[in-house]
Amino acid sequence: MALKNTEEPRVLAIILGGGKGTRLYPLRKERSKPAVPFGGKYRIVDIPISNCINSGYKKIYLLTQFNSASLHLHINNSYNFDRFSDGFVEILAAEQTLEHSGWYEGTADAVRKNFGHFRVQRPTHYIILSGDQLYKMNLKDFMNKHIESGAEITIAAKAVNRRDASGFGIMQVDDTNRITAFMEKPAADMNIDAWKIPEKSRGDLPASLEYLASM
Repeated sequence: MALKNTEEPRVLAIILGGGKGTRLYPLRKERSKPAVPFGGKYRIVDIPISNCINSGYKKIYLLTQFNSASLHLHINNSYNFDRFSDGFVEILAAEQTLEHSGWYEGTADAVRKNFGHFRVQRPTHYIILSGDQLYKMNLKDFMNKHIESGAEITIAAKAVNRRDASGFGIMQVDDTNRITAFMEKPAADMNIDAWKIPEKSRGDLPASLEYLASM
């Protein structure tokens, strides 16, 4: 949605919290991966929520599905904005409706099935985050750069070396930073030199970090 020069974007944050997290078994035997304890009293999901709140984005929906009871309890006990704020952290669990009778069929489907709830907030922009990743990011800076670029969609990526690239999906970009292709976990012996970050896009990245991986 185009904004007037003086208009602030109305950003709605969507956090995906429904994954099984099979690689964290048995930690996630009775909880989803975002609900796994981290740093004492915290849960993994607190990291993306903290990134949102610290960036000034306080309208947050958390989409849940698998083993979600522990996650629901944590959110309900942890996030209560004061009555003078319009902020919230609300859970949208997978549900059966007249239009949709099944579970979420992936992350994109989870977002699609909840658009009716999202539109009530009248956002101009959405920011969609994973509920099980650990990182610190100024999402407001990210959103501002997205708006300045004029792109319809902007994707955050992580620069990695060749060895680590085999553990991620990697992106190929052109000289304008437009994503042109995506490859899921290339084999260690595969030649992926054509997927290196273009020189003009490298900035001050260390020389060993040559590929863009999905976060």
